[in-house]
Amino acid sequence: MEAFQTIILPIVFIATLTRSTFGFGDAMVGMPLLSVAVGLSVATPLVGLMGITASATILIKHWRDVHFKSVGLLIIYTLIGIPIGILLLKRMNENAMKSVLSFVIIAFSLYRIFKPRLFNLAGDKSACVFGFFAGMLGAAYNTNGPPVVIYGTLRGWDPEKFRATLQGYFFPTGSMIALGHCAGGLWTKTVLLNYLISLPVILIAILLGGRLNRRIPRAKFDNYVYVFLIVLGVCLLIDTTRSVL
Repeated sequence: MEAFQTIILPIVFIATLTRSTFGFGDAMVGMPLLSVAVGLSVATPLVGLMGITASATILIKHWRDVHFKSVGLLIIYTLIGIPIGILLLKRMNENAMKSVLSFVIIAFSLYRIFKPRLFNLAGDKSACVFGFFAGMLGAAYNTNGPPVVIYGTLRGWDPEKFRATLQGYFFPTGSMIALGHCAGGLWTKTVLLNYLISLPVILIAILLGGRLNRRIPRAKFDNYVYVFLIVLGVCLLIDTTRSVL
């Protein structure tokens, strides 16, 4: 129990704080560290439960900030993109595609940081494209987040709407993944016990993250998100390089 409190709970707190502050990023922070601490079979379903808890808690209070039309289109076209992603996984070289995805994320984020006023998306129709790529990349490489995050930044939403709308997308998709974990037997006693012990820490991190989200200046929020995306792209590239070596 002492090891759990000193190692796992801080990881859970930081990962959930990241998700609550920016609307995403908990898996990027939590999965590598928790996989080392408790193993992949525990880390994967635990992070899934953390994610849907964060999404549900945020939505209960901030559902009015959700851009429901965008969420609906993103989810519908995510489902359409999934079969293409499965086909892509079978036909394309995984490491090559992950490398391309990493460079695209990094290049786009750097471009937006240095050219922040170049363009924004005014309407909802583009959600179809980003949702499709989210489904395709999610099915092929379990990376459905970046297209949705990029879409949110290009809409120019304020931090609260950005955060809430992302939860509107991640809650149903995360719930389906969590149910898959349950059906696959990944919800073991160890996982559920770890989750229950972590729950107070998760809720505190969600509350604190909400306050941090409201304090971030609108002018700086997008740049923070793009820096996070760059880190995500670098981590994905490192993971791809390791699998090749």
